[in-house]
Amino acid sequence: MEFELPYPPSVNHYYRHVGPRVLISRPGRKYREVVVARLRSYGIKPLDGGIELFLEAYPPDRRRRDLDNLLKCVLDAMQYAGAYYDDSQIVKITAEKHELMPPNGMLYMKIRNKK
Repeated sequence: MEFELPYPPSVNHYYRHVGPRVLISRPGRKYREVVVARLRSYGIKPLDGGIELFLEAYPPDRRRRDLDNLLKCVLDAMQYAGAYYDDSQIVKITAEKHELMPPNGMLYMKIRNKK
């Protein structure tokens, strides 16, 4: 499967702490809703077994961004949207950061069962 997703909010903005609990923030919930709608429009069904994931990230601006922080938000949103049952199924991740894509950035994703 190949598809495009919007660039996620920073992991620092995706979650929020309320006392001892960690919750998904309002921007995080909005991002998840967008990912759910996008994957439904592509007709994505959950994959079984081991999964290989390839991600190309096109940031929206020149701010410093950690590629590993981006992964947490995207993988959680994709699981919530039903691309796979649990992110523990992912056995291989290849992630690359590319040139800017103003104003909003973009993620290009490929996901498949492990061969």
